[in-house]
Amino acid sequence: MSIKNAVIALAAIGALGTVYAYKDDIGPRLGLWGADGKKEAPPARAGRRGNSGPVAVTAGAARRQSTPRLLATIGTIQAFATVNVKSRVDGQLFEAHFTEGQTVRKGDLLFRIDPRPFEVQLRQAQASLARDRAQMEKARGDQTRYASLVGKGFASQQKYEEARAAYAAIRETLRAGEAAIEAAKLQLAYTEIRSPIDGRTGSLLVNTGNLVKANDSGALVVITQVKPVHVVFSVPEAYLPGLKRLMAAGPVAVGVRVPGDKAPEKQGRLVFINNAVDTATGTIQLKAVFPNEDDGLTPGEFVNVAVTLEQRPEAVVVPSQAVQDGQRGAFVFVIRENSTVDLRTVTVDDSANGFTVVTKGLEPGEKIVLDGYLQLRPNARVVIKTPGDTKSPGGRRGGGERKRGEGGKPSASADAPRGDS
Repeated sequence: MSIKNAVIALAAIGALGTVYAYKDDIGPRLGLWGADGKKEAPPARAGRRGNSGPVAVTAGAARRQSTPRLLATIGTIQAFATVNVKSRVDGQLFEAHFTEGQTVRKGDLLFRIDPRPFEVQLRQAQASLARDRAQMEKARGDQTRYASLVGKGFASQQKYEEARAAYAAIRETLRAGEAAIEAAKLQLAYTEIRSPIDGRTGSLLVNTGNLVKANDSGALVVITQVKPVHVVFSVPEAYLPGLKRLMAAGPVAVGVRVPGDKAPEKQGRLVFINNAVDTATGTIQLKAVFPNEDDGLTPGEFVNVAVTLEQRPEAVVVPSQAVQDGQRGAFVFVIRENSTVDLRTVTVDDSANGFTVVTKGLEPGEKIVLDGYLQLRPNARVVIKTPGDTKSPGGRRGGGERKRGEGGKPSASADAPRGDS
């Protein structure tokens, strides 16, 4: 044996001895092998909750109730009427009798223009009318005298004809004077500018003291009528035949909700379907009217619109918060009688007023988990907590839940809202 081979053999014997020493001494102390040299599995780690007890959840139940089928879209609030208030006479703006943003009634005084030039014109017209009346009395007397003289042969027929023509002319002049007085009174009345509609004033666009012109291009103020208001929106043309049938049968209910507003949905009715489809978008424009008595809808703002297409009297509904999204679709946790949960895949239709319609997978009366599902898995035990209880049996405090996928992992769409349509 060469020296090289001898060195290799000694190294191999040393390595084998190290392995046996590890197996007989260090291995058992690390728990990798037992004392008999057999490999053992590492000790199991406790789960996230371990065996601390059932999960605390809040519960609800599926039930049958009348639920509308809604067509949801986005709309815009539009004023019922908008008026640009302008002057109808030339003059100096004396006074403004309103504050910006004030609600005014039809006929309320808004502006006053200097009336003195128009008062002078009225007095001139009245004086001219008095002069014409005096001249008419003289012409009437002349006509009467010449008629008598012609009959007695003391005056020619020509003189009588001239007197009669003069009387007729001055009588028509008198009528023109009366019309001039009416025109002067009308011009004087235009110096007081009054609201033509009920509505709310906008910004004052011309300050007092400025000269204004009749029918100038700029308005003095803009008034919008906001009680009622219109909501304008568009829907795909595929819904057009059904909407026409609904309108022919009776009023079509429309609800709107301002995004972020916690107030109840406002109710109105469909009043207009446009006479042509927009070929560029394939949609048809609709318009609904809302009383807006609480002044909650402001022209120009966007709102969520829901048109009621039909009522479903026997629909199975659950609170929308109970429905979760998984890889295989929507699902809910159903609470069994033995206080364990079953992950149940369901088929949903649409949502309205905080409830979701379930068309397949649930029966009325079945209990479902509303809150606490983040810590659940199939067959987990649960305990139903009262609304005021914020502590779970294992000592953990409850809190807001995120959307989760099947099997307990949070879903990618956890923060996506699932609000009402």
